[in-house]
Amino acid sequence: MSVRTERSGALVDGWVMTGRYLRHVVRAPEEIVIYFSLPIMFVLVFGYVFGSGMSVPGGGGYREFLIPGVFVMTMLYGIGATATAIAVDTGRGVLDRFRSMPMARSALITGRVLADLARALLETTVLLVCGLLVGWSWHHGTGPLLASIGLLLLLRLALSCAGVALGLVAPNPDTVSMIVFPLAFPLSAVSNVFVAPEMMPGWLGAVSEWNPISATTAAIRELNGNPGLGGETWAADHSLLLAVAWPVALIAVLGPLSVRLYRRLGR
Repeated sequence: MSVRTERSGALVDGWVMTGRYLRHVVRAPEEIVIYFSLPIMFVLVFGYVFGSGMSVPGGGGYREFLIPGVFVMTMLYGIGATATAIAVDTGRGVLDRFRSMPMARSALITGRVLADLARALLETTVLLVCGLLVGWSWHHGTGPLLASIGLLLLLRLALSCAGVALGLVAPNPDTVSMIVFPLAFPLSAVSNVFVAPEMMPGWLGAVSEWNPISATTAAIRELNGNPGLGGETWAADHSLLLAVAWPVALIAVLGPLSVRLYRRLGR
């Protein structure tokens, strides 16, 4: 079999797996409602309850500062759905059946990642509408807005690889939920999603600026002319570069790792 034929077969297998995961989403729409409720709750609580008492560096409304961070946080917490789905398939023996079939080893990861990207695009669309309703807007035209969506999907791609790896090593779906929250919560809390790094203690602000979540959030604010830009550090001045570099680095490490874990499953 030629290399081209093998690649074509891998793409077809990956597309079949994508359809499988998307059908699961359609059959369980309550999962989408649950994952949407968390970012919307953060918008309402922080934007309306605490927003009047929070200041934004350089001036501007707090809700315009907050919404880009909520976009990114939604991508982050999507890791839970990915890891849980993989862990459920592993626990039910579904992955063992996949491994016994004449299909590409990468099809599981490819299909799951593509399904996550489709889901992320739907979530982003809904949150864009929600953001407009609470006062957020983009000020630099359609091009920067589309670039912002591209950065969100790139981050979601990296996080999906992390979710697949986590789902393959977790002993059961219940364990996934116990692992994801302790990992995701500090990443979103110690970031610029809710508070600008320059308003934190020195060492904590430095950690926040180098957080991958902060990089994508700052880049989206910069692209769309939203308030909150500030700082004189290298990370603050190169948020766009970091918003690309962090996900690419994570994909380069976690993508091959996920495939290796899948190949070693059950040995």
